[in-house]
Amino acid sequence: MSLLSVIVPCYNEEENVAYFYEELLKQESTLAEQDLTLEILYIDDGSTDKTVEEVRKLREKDERIHLVSFSRNFGKEAAMYAGMEHSKGDFVVIMDADLQDPPSLLPEMYSYLQEGYDSVATRRVSRKGEPPIRSFFARMFYRLMKKISKTEIMDGARDYRLMTRQMVNAILSMKEYNRFTKGIFGWVGFKTKWVEFENVERVKGETKWSFWKLFLYSLDGITAFSTIPLMIAAVVGVLFCILAFLMILFIIVRKLIFGDPVSGWPSLVCIMLFLSGIQFFCTGILGQYLAKTYMEVKNRPIYLTKEEF
Repeated sequence: MSLLSVIVPCYNEEENVAYFYEELLKQESTLAEQDLTLEILYIDDGSTDKTVEEVRKLREKDERIHLVSFSRNFGKEAAMYAGMEHSKGDFVVIMDADLQDPPSLLPEMYSYLQEGYDSVATRRVSRKGEPPIRSFFARMFYRLMKKISKTEIMDGARDYRLMTRQMVNAILSMKEYNRFTKGIFGWVGFKTKWVEFENVERVKGETKWSFWKLFLYSLDGITAFSTIPLMIAAVVGVLFCILAFLMILFIIVRKLIFGDPVSGWPSLVCIMLFLSGIQFFCTGILGQYLAKTYMEVKNRPIYLTKEEF
């Protein structure tokens, strides 16, 4: 039988740890019919509640359960990487502990791997239960990424993905510190089957993703998989240089031919403020890429482990 490693990133999910385990076991018999056995890896991302204690209780009942606990909160990207790094399965799946990734889809997803796919990814066809503003900006982000990046990032894509060991090893070979896994999935390639499902709301607890965190995460995605913003900054600089040169010629010709004095300090101040804003905006774009480069060259570990079993 083949081993399926189930990676479950957790940050303050004490209410969901046991419930997720119970729901996953409901699929155990079906997966066994497909010649799959389970390995469950809870990745504790520096939780401040009793997440680790809840995992220990489950471990006492089931030795297939494992824990990797971080020394602090490193983020979900680091948790997913740690899970893949510690997984031993022939196949690996990443799932959220809040059951927004339905375990009931696992048998169907595995059947597609048997058809020759290297990974089976999921995407939501609706955003039921999400704030409208958050849903709007999420859709705008995916549309933007399709235009500025060559890497496939599907609208509504979840981190819920079942992969072969070959694809997991390819992802692990990308040891970059600033990780955007949705983009990495697309960048490594491999044959992928997309499975659609209706949005499922959290069973218990509250989401850890605020609007601001999602905004910063989107910036990570843009800077990690597109250099178009840098090109935009360069093009804007060239255009304003050309515009400035033309305006200088216009002022000189106007003075020589018509003798009009150059006046209008309020409009001049507005133009200066506008151009200064453009300059700071372009500098900010450069700063984002420079900051990412700075963090990469430090070569810090993606995560640090406090405890594991």
